[in-house]
Amino acid sequence: MERETMPVDVLFVGGGPACLAGAIHLMDLIGKHNETAPEDQKIQEPMIALIDKGSEIGAHAISGAVLDPKALAELIPDWDQREDFPLERRVEKESMQFLTKGSAFPAPIMPPFMQDHGLPIISIARFQKWLAGIAEEKGVMIFPGFAGVDIIWDESDPQRVAGVRTGDKGIDAHGEQKSNFEPGMNLEAKVTILGEGPRGHLVRVVNEKLGLDKDSQPQVYEIGCKEVLELPPGSVTKGEVTLMAGFPLDMDTFGGSFIYTMEGDKACIGLLVALDAKDPAMDCHYLLQKLKDHPFVRGKLKGGKVVKYGAKTVTVGGWASIPKLYGAGVMVVGDSASFLNPMRIKGIHLSMKSGMLAAETAFEALKSGDSSEKALAAFKEKIDQSWVKAEMEPAKNWHAAFKSGFIPGSFKAGMQYLFGPGRDITPFSPDFKGMQKAAAVHGSHPFPARDDLTYDGQYLIDKLTDVFMSGTKHDEHQPCHLIIQDTEICATRCKEEYGNPCERFCPAQVYNMVENEATGRKEMRVDFSNCVHCKTCDIRDPYQIIRWVPPEGGQGPEYGIL
Repeated sequence: MERETMPVDVLFVGGGPACLAGAIHLMDLIGKHNETAPEDQKIQEPMIALIDKGSEIGAHAISGAVLDPKALAELIPDWDQREDFPLERRVEKESMQFLTKGSAFPAPIMPPFMQDHGLPIISIARFQKWLAGIAEEKGVMIFPGFAGVDIIWDESDPQRVAGVRTGDKGIDAHGEQKSNFEPGMNLEAKVTILGEGPRGHLVRVVNEKLGLDKDSQPQVYEIGCKEVLELPPGSVTKGEVTLMAGFPLDMDTFGGSFIYTMEGDKACIGLLVALDAKDPAMDCHYLLQKLKDHPFVRGKLKGGKVVKYGAKTVTVGGWASIPKLYGAGVMVVGDSASFLNPMRIKGIHLSMKSGMLAAETAFEALKSGDSSEKALAAFKEKIDQSWVKAEMEPAKNWHAAFKSGFIPGSFKAGMQYLFGPGRDITPFSPDFKGMQKAAAVHGSHPFPARDDLTYDGQYLIDKLTDVFMSGTKHDEHQPCHLIIQDTEICATRCKEEYGNPCERFCPAQVYNMVENEATGRKEMRVDFSNCVHCKTCDIRDPYQIIRWVPPEGGQGPEYGIL
């Protein structure tokens, strides 16, 4: 197929904080360089492009809440004087609670590394839109609605990334071209910077060929489900952040929850659950509703009505999971490379800084004309010399500490905070290996029924109603972007051994075992139009036969205020 080719100098893939910060910083560096450089050394008419699979920048953003502005202050020093900065509130009141089934016990002190007093509470979607506006003002070409589906490899050097191909539009469910067919574009770049978020599709393509992750610990994740509620006028405590541990999670499952207040009588509640959870019946959405039914939480959110829902995975391997960050023509930034501090549960500032340091490396490559692997190795050197390593390395064994459960994990983590994590990295396994078979967890009993909640459609919301609240949309007449390599396993082995856990762990009810009238047995039906792009299935499936690939660009969730 003949495709349009667009050459650019640097291509950023992903409209998150990492790539947006990187694009802004790169334009600043080029602008400053061109002010003083001789005419023959200037970077003439730089072509810096950024693509994102969402319909607009921020459409797929559901991450973070309380921003550490360290990187932002370096990038945009006057950010807090700008009237257009999308500030929801500043943290004025914060607490940590341990929940049992019916009670809440406040922590005597907020751990120092969790203290956020005075920091800005933001909507990450609005924050990304704000950054995108600044990037466009500086000359960055931003293309929302374009999903990167494949890597372009240099014909003369098959180990070198030469750009990205975007997805075709207007393909029907049988792979045939519809009347509105539009072929994807070849974006050829001197340097490609991948910041697709957790479990990046193109990052995986690069890893499979170049083995960037072969010497690091595996990427590991939590699934987060999150709702925004409208509360009665005047009932919101301004700038309040509440962190919670314990109920509804058991002592063997790593995770936690939070509530923070937003502008306009709104509050956000979220629950994070590790995707290595032993129980195959783990259901983050259901657990979020259980959390909201707790007396302490009901007191906080009294009279609330859910107006938005979303789900996303979060990287929690931290420094231990950071892969090799570069190859010939390519660098990896942000959540795609595990730039999140699991001790603080913060990563926006780290992702931004990673993007900025990648931009500095790309800038040097543009000046020298050298984007070889050796040249781009400077990116890792910059990371190691920056405050990114200084912050992240002390928490390198944080995830490993909790492999033995919440209570011993808390003790080990506390010792790591006080005395350091030790010299070596404690190894751990991919998340899917943590799931135990149904019989080991539930014996001969079926999975527990989820009939202990009364969904009222306003405060307690069933999963499909919440999916509607996410605004997710997919053209159902396109190829399914959730590829199951062998559905026979779903109907047989997985049903018998794990009880088809995808029906539970998917926060959007994409996977459903439905009776086949012809065979009389239950078989897998994939309702991919529900998908919110969290990629939990790709990560947690015990057989690793599910693969998430990008759907047609511009489709998926529409978060907006999350």
